[in-house]
Amino acid sequence: MELVQDIAALRERIARWRREDPDGRVGFVPTMGYLHEGHLSLIRRARAECRRVVVSVFVNPLQFGPQEDFARYPRDLERDLRLAAGAGADLLFHPPVEAMYPHGDPGVFVDVGDLARRWEGARRPGHFRGVVTVVTKLFHLVQPDRAYFGQKDAQQAVIVRRMVADLNFPLEVVVCPTVREPDGLAMSSRNVYLDEDQRRAAPILYRALQAARRRLEAGERSGPALVEAMEAVLGGQPLIDPEYAAVVDAATLEPLERVEGEVLLLVAARLGSTRLIDNLWLVVEGDRVRDRWT
Repeated sequence: MELVQDIAALRERIARWRREDPDGRVGFVPTMGYLHEGHLSLIRRARAECRRVVVSVFVNPLQFGPQEDFARYPRDLERDLRLAAGAGADLLFHPPVEAMYPHGDPGVFVDVGDLARRWEGARRPGHFRGVVTVVTKLFHLVQPDRAYFGQKDAQQAVIVRRMVADLNFPLEVVVCPTVREPDGLAMSSRNVYLDEDQRRAAPILYRALQAARRRLEAGERSGPALVEAMEAVLGGQPLIDPEYAAVVDAATLEPLERVEGEVLLLVAARLGSTRLIDNLWLVVEGDRVRDRWT
């Protein structure tokens, strides 16, 4: 696997691949690094479906608020190189901030619109503008045929899919299931912030989602009733400071009164200074409830 930090060098490598194998797909996995099994599952999926695989590692300052964790976000490039190579990546793109934003904050951003005004967007103003701006730049640089995102950041995945459709990017966005620890905690680079007590408490987010799913499987179709079920579970853990629980349409992210079709169950909470999110992406068809990716 090759490490590339220069934009011109990245473009040259991609152009050479295209010349050598015009029909070979290029898969792309954008990350902020400190890779874990969730990231590696995306790389393996890309490896299985594409001729070449590019992974980016870039901690994007545009998507962090002034009081967020940009400076302390975990970074370990040598570890990322080893893990990405082991999962099957051909190239790791690790640009410096100055290469991505040579004039400081860009003068042009990508505006997300209504999809970014709820849930994570409401809690983290400007976050999704930063996300889609850097993803747009990365898509432009890598020009992949397929880009792979994890379900764990479900609102991000919905927004990127909509951006690709609305701006006519010639690529497919592939969303892959959340990878979890044995106790159900969704894998995240930020999990390293948790102390022992917080780590033991953290799976409560997943248990809240599972409580709502069980209600769905038992026939409950009221969105507010499912939200109450999640809030009740979260409220039973004293270390948790809940931020929101929601049942939303998976395309519009609007809250649902009656649950049917493709839906997202969302939760967000703080454990001390660490903020965690989780979700279930489900399809509700009559009496049947199933995971979106089955």
